[in-house]
Amino acid sequence: MTVIDLSAIILYDDQHRVLLQHRTDDAPTFPGYWSFFGGSVEPGETFEEAAIREAYEELSYTLRAPLHWLSQPFGYEGQPYKQHVFVEKYDGAALSLGEGQGMDWYEPSETGALMMSAHARTAVKALDRWLAWRLGRGRTKGD
Repeated sequence: MTVIDLSAIILYDDQHRVLLQHRTDDAPTFPGYWSFFGGSVEPGETFEEAAIREAYEELSYTLRAPLHWLSQPFGYEGQPYKQHVFVEKYDGAALSLGEGQGMDWYEPSETGALMMSAHARTAVKALDRWLAWRLGRGRTKGD
């Protein structure tokens, strides 16, 4: 079976929070779950181009310099996928929900009670560690 490539974006802010989308209850995959904004990579598109397009379609947000942070395989109902996750610091521009039933900012430690896929939860935990390092949290003098 052919692997379907997806690109996703995680925006983060100065408070170490990440923006998550609450998927609709009729979404074709993971209905009602909390996840990242993104979708399928179209023919001829790079993973980064897909992330930029999806961020604009789903949030009316223009990414400036998305960083390809990780790629991870997962499956849903027997279909293999590979999700290419990009991150970018949120610049404060207005956001407009274009897909899903909601969105909200969460500190990674607050996501435990949310209904999330295993691969999204793993990515959020890893991102928490990465942001702590990147934003200088938990670092000691001389690191």
